[in-house]
Amino acid sequence: MFDRMHGQDHKHLTRHIAGQLARLLLQVDRVIVGKQEQIHQGVACLLAGGHLLIEDVPGVGKTTLAHALALSFGLTYSRVQFTADLMPSDLTGVSIYDRAKEDFVFHHGPVFTQLLLADEINRAGPRTQSALLEAMEEQQVSVDGQTRALPQPFFVIATQNPTDQLGTYPLPESQLDRFLLRISLGYPDRASERALLAGEDRRELLRQLRPVMSPQDLLDAQALVRQVHVAPALLDYVQALIEETRNGRWFRQGLSPRAGLALLRVARARALLQGQTHVSPDDVQAVAVAALSHRLLPLPGAGRGAPEQVAAMVASLGLR
Repeated sequence: MFDRMHGQDHKHLTRHIAGQLARLLLQVDRVIVGKQEQIHQGVACLLAGGHLLIEDVPGVGKTTLAHALALSFGLTYSRVQFTADLMPSDLTGVSIYDRAKEDFVFHHGPVFTQLLLADEINRAGPRTQSALLEAMEEQQVSVDGQTRALPQPFFVIATQNPTDQLGTYPLPESQLDRFLLRISLGYPDRASERALLAGEDRRELLRQLRPVMSPQDLLDAQALVRQVHVAPALLDYVQALIEETRNGRWFRQGLSPRAGLALLRVARARALLQGQTHVSPDDVQAVAVAALSHRLLPLPGAGRGAPEQVAAMVASLGLR
């Protein structure tokens, strides 16, 4: 459908979907107060078909954001609390012998949903963390020698506590790379926190949410994201960013080509959120920290974390 679309039809559909997304953003913003940029990044991540990692201290709204996005997009939703004793089969499901049928019957785990919230993912052991890798990358799980497809669309939104807290395990690099974006909500500003203290309970607000878009609308929007134009000069800019990570000035090792593709995907999604049919350098710069920092390790003794280093690197290039 999108390949046969004429220019005017394409612009009309872009405006229509951008209008739907604007209404969705307003709805989520009423629940997650004062975090417009993080909400935009979360929605852009889903539009780009990627998985989202939210890293922050407990109690700042990580789980609420995931639930609000699922409700606003009309997605089926499962929440799994990751703990030290959580087993891989607790996610994927298990086959149980049915005497009446004289056969094993597969009981689907919570991963068989459209949006899976992996709450406090780094409190589970490495085996359970790794159980998500196939689902995140291949949109399927393999259990008892049989491959089972997951519903479409399928997303993982994982929350993570700071790794210096007790009872946490660092995520392996291979799993971090499967997350399109990593964001942090942070503490609210004074005005937003006052609104939270004086307003309705967040759980009651969640119960009031209604879908603004359907899962099919989201799939259509994802297809439209892939049609957002990237000019050759913008590709040069992205390539310059990727090459800058490899020169030994900022990081221990540089970004892979997959990271560059991820950056372009989410930049396209952000452009669509702005109602644009092309990507600008501002779109790339706006998502660079969230898309790249979890894939990079600063050089020893740099004195700053990866997000700050990525921001400094982007600023140093000065490309517009």
